[in-house]
Amino acid sequence: MSNDDSSALLAENATWQALQATALGEVRRRAALVAAEADVEPATVDGAERLAWNDGGGQSAVWYFTVDGRALLLTFDHEGSLNLYAEDDYALQVSLYRGVPDDLVALVRDRPENYESLNLTDPDSGATIHYAGGIFWFDGQGDSGGWHIADGLAAYCEQEKIELNGEAGFSYCLAPYHFGEEFPEPGGK
Repeated sequence: MSNDDSSALLAENATWQALQATALGEVRRRAALVAAEADVEPATVDGAERLAWNDGGGQSAVWYFTVDGRALLLTFDHEGSLNLYAEDDYALQVSLYRGVPDDLVALVRDRPENYESLNLTDPDSGATIHYAGGIFWFDGQGDSGGWHIADGLAAYCEQEKIELNGEAGFSYCLAPYHFGEEFPEPGGK
């Protein structure tokens, strides 16, 4: 499945359209403000800035912004059918990352767990990867630049007849960022 085909899964989604239309610098600014409001400390992972949000009830959005102008976004809805943590299926979770550049996936492999990102573990090797229901990445280079849905995630949703937006918590997890809207001042003022 090509990136153009996979993006069709969210083509009619207003949040996806608004994210696509928002410059990466503005996405990062909003991610930083939302992380501060949610009291989630920023972290650096292999030179990438990690910013996150959680609702305290099992839903989260985790952003990784690289110095070369790319990004990785993971969403998670604990009640969605894309909650593979409950399935404890490492191989399936890894397959959902297919199509994402290896150096971006490396940001979530064999990393310590945190509130927003628990690990799934390969029972044979002990390798770990952060679980996610939604896996999206940004590449600002060339004609195909922009936000993409991980090919493996798109293929799995198509195969299993899963509605990506709801089951990955995409719109819900990105609601605090107000894409497509004026961003409210911190503290709701």
